[in-house]
Amino acid sequence: MTDPDVSSARWFRRPRPGGDPSLRLLCLPHAGGTAALYRAWTGPLPNWIEPVLVCPPGREERVDEPVPGDVPALVAALADAVRPLLDRPWAVFGHSMGALVAHELALRLVAEGARPPDHVFVSAREAPQFHRPGAVHLLDDDGLTAELLRLGGTHPELLAMDEVRRLILPAVRNDYRLVETYAPPSPTTLPCPVTALVGTGDTEVAEDEARGWSRWTDSEFRLLAFAGGHFYFSDDPHDVVRSVTGLLAGSRADGDAAAITERR
Repeated sequence: MTDPDVSSARWFRRPRPGGDPSLRLLCLPHAGGTAALYRAWTGPLPNWIEPVLVCPPGREERVDEPVPGDVPALVAALADAVRPLLDRPWAVFGHSMGALVAHELALRLVAEGARPPDHVFVSAREAPQFHRPGAVHLLDDDGLTAELLRLGGTHPELLAMDEVRRLILPAVRNDYRLVETYAPPSPTTLPCPVTALVGTGDTEVAEDEARGWSRWTDSEFRLLAFAGGHFYFSDDPHDVVRSVTGLLAGSRADGDAAAITERR
């Protein structure tokens, strides 16, 4: 059996270890993404929230590790790794593919009797009932690179380097395969608030598709819209971090987000 401390060390980057945080915030990246997506959150987050940045297999120091065959296998491995960190309140924020994984992780842990999350944040992702299969993962390297350039979030100069493409495209392709062959769960609600976040210029997620996450909670639902595209917080995360912090503190954060509150 794998040592849980070793497993956790592989899965998580903890830029503020130690201390006595009141809550841990798991942060899950997009397809092909790394923990770097959230490194700029460390400064703006208050000390009572510990950011725990998730690094899936197939990238960074885990580039040579075998990748999961499907989303349930990925979620099962992540659930095993995260259990030692559930000794205090926790929440999860997932962006794009990370939102799908965050939702599935919360469902799995709740079903297994673990401490439920205080909040689930799903960013730049349609609700499961609007899931669309796809075939991007079947494109050749040039086609996959073109898709990354279309979405933004990856510097074009990096994708122009053959050595960088060889390093990152396998993880991107595998993640797209996981998402595009994903089978959404049967409707099961979570016992915690769910907040969906979208960029107002995101052509991948319609507002109604984001609002559909309201079906997946027995608690409070919010939709937060921010200026920008699919990677609306990559340049400046402060407004998003402020909103997330305010909701975790039990109060509405100030900022430029337009919030719509719905109760089931």
